[in-house]
Amino acid sequence: MGYTALYRKFRPAKFSELVGQEHITKTIKNQIISDRVGHAYLFNGGRGTGKTSIAKILARAVNCLNLQDGEPCNECEICKAALDGSLTDIVEMDAASNNSVEDVREIREAVNFLPTKAKYRVYIIDEVHMLSTGAFNALLKTLEEPPKHVKFLLATTEPQKIPATILSRCQRFDFKRISNEDIIKRLKIVCEESKIEISDEALNLIATLAEGGMRDALSILERCNQDGEDKIDENKIRDLVGIPKITYIKQIVEAIINYDVDSSLKTIEEIIKEGKDLNNLLWEIIKYVKDILLFKSTGSIQTYTKEEIEDIKVLSEKISKEDLINLICNLSELENSMKMSTQKLIIFQTGIIKLCNKQDIHKSEKNVDNGPENNNSGNNNFNLNNLEQRVTKIENFIRASNFAGKGGNNNFSAQGGFSGKAQNPKFSVQSNSEENSKAIQKPKYEGKTQDYWPKLVENFKEEGKMFMYINLAGTVAKEINDMTVAIEFPNGMTEVAKEFLERPENKMNLQKTITMAVGKDMQVKFIDCKPQEDEFSNGFESFASHSDVPFNVI
Repeated sequence: MGYTALYRKFRPAKFSELVGQEHITKTIKNQIISDRVGHAYLFNGGRGTGKTSIAKILARAVNCLNLQDGEPCNECEICKAALDGSLTDIVEMDAASNNSVEDVREIREAVNFLPTKAKYRVYIIDEVHMLSTGAFNALLKTLEEPPKHVKFLLATTEPQKIPATILSRCQRFDFKRISNEDIIKRLKIVCEESKIEISDEALNLIATLAEGGMRDALSILERCNQDGEDKIDENKIRDLVGIPKITYIKQIVEAIINYDVDSSLKTIEEIIKEGKDLNNLLWEIIKYVKDILLFKSTGSIQTYTKEEIEDIKVLSEKISKEDLINLICNLSELENSMKMSTQKLIIFQTGIIKLCNKQDIHKSEKNVDNGPENNNSGNNNFNLNNLEQRVTKIENFIRASNFAGKGGNNNFSAQGGFSGKAQNPKFSVQSNSEENSKAIQKPKYEGKTQDYWPKLVENFKEEGKMFMYINLAGTVAKEINDMTVAIEFPNGMTEVAKEFLERPENKMNLQKTITMAVGKDMQVKFIDCKPQEDEFSNGFESFASHSDVPFNVI
């Protein structure tokens, strides 16, 4: 008999063997016991979480001749034939390669025939979201009213691509990511039965790399067991997967904290010589910095040895929480820059050098305002732009991951702010072409605009759009006709708000938000309800009173 992969050899044969999906197995077992099995099921979840496995178990259970507490016996004639693939009444189909109308028409014709041996003819359709529109339409009527002897079991990783008419005809079960603890428990059973010797640290690393997928965990374990060595340890997994040793990661992070450019470049050179992947290296650095922040916040951390925890403790004492957060944001920006570049090594080395610059990483926000210009209270334009840049910098810090990768922006500085004038159109979250291409959907809110307007304004704050929120706080919105929403400023429209909201890109973003809320194209009109005596001073006072951001107005 040929070699069988571990994920196939240890595929669950019963509901009780399925890892991490007890909320689903319990419901299905109860349906089998009470003889209330539906005619169509949709199993949705990430890769390697057990969708196909549970479909196979359910197909055997509904046909088993010796059912045991809702579980298939796997010993009767039907179960054995299903396990070795000789039972023609259980049909498995891969929709990725059989997605045409003709393939579905064959199913429509075959369902009219009675099963040859089993009680039910069961169709397992994997990756069902890959079916074409015509195939879905051809399947629709059969799925809604199939013969009594037919069951449909559909599996997918992308349910949003399945038509609502199909979804409404199925019982849907959503599979969760499998926890690291459950993965480790299952791996221990597999290693014991396969006589594989492995360390606890290696099991923790495999569970982390699997990202909630049991199949991925078994595949990694199998790769590490191929070289014939006696024991699998953490370093062996790192070598095979391409992840640098934790010692290298610690050295790079320590060099960044100590502003040691030479040490960081030497470590990177050693890692490159070993052939490690830069993306994996950066992912490990971000994860390590995150763990330092976690240790500094909670005082405890898992999946590390005592020596490694001691190293993390030492590093955590050298850097503040704010700098750690800033460092994670800058590393994430570096990751996005690398994705869009063909010269990954140059971008990576340059980014690390920049992070080793004390002025770039630990530059205090209060230094932004230092300069003789700030003492000139009569220069309205300068103070307006400077004030806006300060708030925009905080916005950028909150939304750094959203801005990254939108257009290969090289103007994002290491300290978390954009150079040049804030709110440049090319840095907006969505371009004009994207806005125009998206179709208007049903209204996001019910009722009149003036009723849900405060909630809509509050959403700007939750999304990190602080400058938009500050300038719209306290306003009132009214629909003056079917195409226009008037935004009234009861306390008067400050020069700050007027200059910001009248910009084409900001006004277009606001119109888009209102359009999505109302459910149809709407224009925006600003109404200044109260003239201001001292426009400049009132503008800053209004800005300060509505702002959640602490600052001093000079």
